[in-house]
Amino acid sequence: MGDAVNLATTVHAFNKILAQPKLSSRTRTPEDVEDSVKKLRRLILIEGIPSRVDPTLRYRIWKILLRVNDLPAETFLEYVARGPCEVREKIRNDTFRCVAIRRITDTPPLMWLLSQHLFSTLATDRGFKERVREDMLVRLLDAFVWRNHDRQESSQQLGFTYVQGMNVLAAPFLYTMPSELEAFFCFAKFIEESCPLYVQPTLEGVHRGLRLLDRCLKIVDPELFNYLRSKNLSAELYAFPSVLTLCACTPPLDQVLRLWDFLLAFGVHLNVLCVIAQLLLIRDDVMSSSSPMRLLRTFPPLEASPVIGIAVTLVRDLPTELYDELVRHPYEYRK
Repeated sequence: MGDAVNLATTVHAFNKILAQPKLSSRTRTPEDVEDSVKKLRRLILIEGIPSRVDPTLRYRIWKILLRVNDLPAETFLEYVARGPCEVREKIRNDTFRCVAIRRITDTPPLMWLLSQHLFSTLATDRGFKERVREDMLVRLLDAFVWRNHDRQESSQQLGFTYVQGMNVLAAPFLYTMPSELEAFFCFAKFIEESCPLYVQPTLEGVHRGLRLLDRCLKIVDPELFNYLRSKNLSAELYAFPSVLTLCACTPPLDQVLRLWDFLLAFGVHLNVLCVIAQLLLIRDDVMSSSSPMRLLRTFPPLEASPVIGIAVTLVRDLPTELYDELVRHPYEYRK
């Protein structure tokens, strides 16, 4: 009974913020929006989004956190009407419905590993399979490539195409949003502003994140860091899927979404600390293993609450300069 009352209170608190005229009015000021977003962030951190009680909460909150206000349907439909983009075959080869058979013979080892992680998180989740079809995922990614094809022709900004792992980042938006239209614009905003360097052809942001993971781990747990290094294990070897996909490669899906609530609220950069948190949760097993890579090849099922709790405490242990670099690594382009 007590839990039900607490959940109802939390839902009411979220809805009270979302219903404020300041947040929904076209005349709201940036200060009004930021004040409401701060309240949402606090609730997300303390209580989490009770999406099982009110399924509309998550997508409404994600749209606010991403600052997605306009949804021009004609724009999305125009991209869809163009049909397959120039990298359609690459997209199809990378969507989760194709991994079960094809990967054995024609996929590099790294992509095979990613596919297995993705298959275990999404393709085995009954709710996901019922809500998201492969054609929806392909259509969204085609439209994203067309969008940025046009944007590159009209500006000098950082360009985008389809790269490995992007399908994993798109899938939660299709699962969470009530329409492909909303999923498309939220995904595009997320990629282009939150983590543009994670989806460059060189995966520059991902590799920066992996290097930062090693540096952060060395500070917060030098004993664990040194033990892994004694086994010739760097983050590049064991954490690539988790950094690339923002932990979406580790089931179950409901916990991935809870973690993404946190990342969208406070920043993609914190995923690096979330991966370290997962390491710390299995620290004793890793330290007692003569072959720790066997454990690290597949992390245990994700538990968002303890991972978030540990990640938040780790922030305080990092030097200011290192944390600033961590914050900037998903989006700050350096020539």
